[in-house]
Amino acid sequence: MPQPGLNNYFELAFDLEADLHELCIALLAGEGIESFLEEDHRLLAYLPEAEWTAEKEQAIRTMLQERLGRVPEYLATLIADRNWNEEWEATLEPVEISDRLLIVQKNKGTQGKPGQIVIEINPKMSFGTGYHATTRLMLRQMEQLDLQDKKIMDIGTGTGVLAIAARKLGNNLPILAFDNNSWAAENAAENILENNAPDIHIKLLDAEEDLVLNLKEGYDLILANINKNVIDRILPAIRKYAPAAPVLLSGVLVYDEPWLKRLSKQLGYEMVKTIYEDEWLSAYIRPL
Repeated sequence: MPQPGLNNYFELAFDLEADLHELCIALLAGEGIESFLEEDHRLLAYLPEAEWTAEKEQAIRTMLQERLGRVPEYLATLIADRNWNEEWEATLEPVEISDRLLIVQKNKGTQGKPGQIVIEINPKMSFGTGYHATTRLMLRQMEQLDLQDKKIMDIGTGTGVLAIAARKLGNNLPILAFDNNSWAAENAAENILENNAPDIHIKLLDAEEDLVLNLKEGYDLILANINKNVIDRILPAIRKYAPAAPVLLSGVLVYDEPWLKRLSKQLGYEMVKTIYEDEWLSAYIRPL
């Protein structure tokens, strides 16, 4: 769903089978659309009114034709701004990542199992509620890593859930978590405070423009739950300016795994562990 604000939105309602939703969400995200709602036989995508141009529509149609072999039927409707966040939050349920980790909505009073780590998130439409497969994959991978004594960078932090989880899973060094969306950065800062996760530094930065300067500060692990196009552009810089740091990434479709393997090999990374859920993968790669 759209983020709160003063703008109107266009809703693109695609007639689409449920088993194609994940794939189309990833494809549309590559075109800059970040807000979605899934129904049984429809996928609803939302973007600000100012961004819905003839050029954008043609780009989306061309991309869908190339990747799906067809353009699903869709209806574009202008929708006046409203309290999207309130409507969306009312539908959220706890997300159990594993027997060890549970994500719940703030102020719902949800209790975890004995010994289970509970992370409270007030999502405010930021990415990283646990409702997307890529977030769950990243968290499951992180559970298997030794995070102690690692200086961590979290690229595209969204709600801050990965940085918070790192701290609660044993990390004890400073974490830099950043996002290029001011709403997300503010939300992440609130969630970090609520979860008593100290020494996590939230910044409003661009994953490409500001990356090199921050990498030079030295990091032991890079978290990047973003998308294929951004990974393609920033991974060479990570390899150059953080040459010893492993990277845990997601936001990549299973269909793009050959591309990721080629890129990793080209840059001198080995694919240590890859896990999958629905149409998505998460890969832990480290320098050779």
